[in-house]
Amino acid sequence: MLKVDDMQKTTDENVGATTRSFEGTTKATQAITAEIADYTRRSFEHGAKTLEKLAGVKSPDKAFEVQAEYARGAYENYVSYSAKLGQLYVDLGKEAFKSYQDLAAKLAPVK
Repeated sequence: MLKVDDMQKTTDENVGATTRSFEGTTKATQAITAEIADYTRRSFEHGAKTLEKLAGVKSPDKAFEVQAEYARGAYENYVSYSAKLGQLYVDLGKEAFKSYQDLAAKLAPVK
C-alpha cells in the first residue's frame, strides 16, 4: 500500500522529469532552429553569388557551366543539411524522453 509520502515523492519526481524534459527539448529545438536559419542564409548567399556570375557570362556554354555548378553545390549542401537536421531531430526525441526513462528506471528497476 502506498503511503502519502510515497505518493508525494512520485509526484515530485514526475514534475522534475517533466521540467528536465522541457529544458532538454528547448535546447534541442534551439539547435534545430539555428541550423535551419544557417542553411537558409547559406542557400541565399549561394544563389546570390550564382546570379552575379550569371550576369557576367558572355556565352551560353559558360551560363550552363555556372548553372551546373550551382545545382551541384545546392544538392551537396542540401544532403549535408538533411543529414545534420535528421540527427538533430533524433537528438530531440532522445532528449524529450530521457528524463522519463530515468524516472521509469527508478520506479520499476529491471530484474
